[in-house]
Amino acid sequence: MFEGRRVLVVVPARGGSQGVKLKNLREVGGVSLVGRAGDVVKALDFVDRAIVSTDHPEIARVAKQHGLDAPFMRPEDLSGPIVSDWQVLTHALREVEKRDGLTYDILVMLQPTSPSRTPEHVRATVDKLVKGGFDAVWTVSETDSKGHPLKQFRIGPNGSLDYYDPAGAKIIARQQLQPVYHRNGVAYAITRSCLLDQGTIYGAKTGALLIEGELANIDTELDLIWANFLFDRERSKA
Repeated sequence: MFEGRRVLVVVPARGGSQGVKLKNLREVGGVSLVGRAGDVVKALDFVDRAIVSTDHPEIARVAKQHGLDAPFMRPEDLSGPIVSDWQVLTHALREVEKRDGLTYDILVMLQPTSPSRTPEHVRATVDKLVKGGFDAVWTVSETDSKGHPLKQFRIGPNGSLDYYDPAGAKIIARQQLQPVYHRNGVAYAITRSCLLDQGTIYGAKTGALLIEGELANIDTELDLIWANFLFDRERSKA
């Protein structure tokens, strides 16, 4: 429990990833992505229950080796490429509550594709949720100025170049840009009420936990190379 609130961790890890086949079983630093998520959970003393939500038997087997339970197999209609996090988490919460015969106050989502996370990141996310009275807290990173919305363009059907946002035409130096942030997938903490009553993982009062430094987020083979580079660099400092 975290300050009297029961905590359920869900690691969503379907088998049908398209950019990198069986992505959640790929390794960073010799440990699978789903295994890394499980290892982080084992270092958290406030977690009451931790499960993997998967449709793939091998992912379930590996997850169990790293301390995650697999009490159900995710149904086919929730295993496609266009399924929302809310659908997956709601299904997981209801399934676990039904099996356990109790309710969970906080749900924490840890996506395996963010192998740079630490137990401290997760603890800080839940701490901010509870102490800030938020419906949800997402971890974010500052977006590099090269990816700022005011520096983006669209190509028209006739090949013309147009600003994505017309206000971008007034930007002549990056110092004029107000910082923007993107979710990095390290951790999401969501109250039960937000998930079930508001029907969303982004509630009416959602907070941000800013994580500094370089992180990996796995969508491509190049991302895996980057993640292993970061891992090796950190290990060399130890």
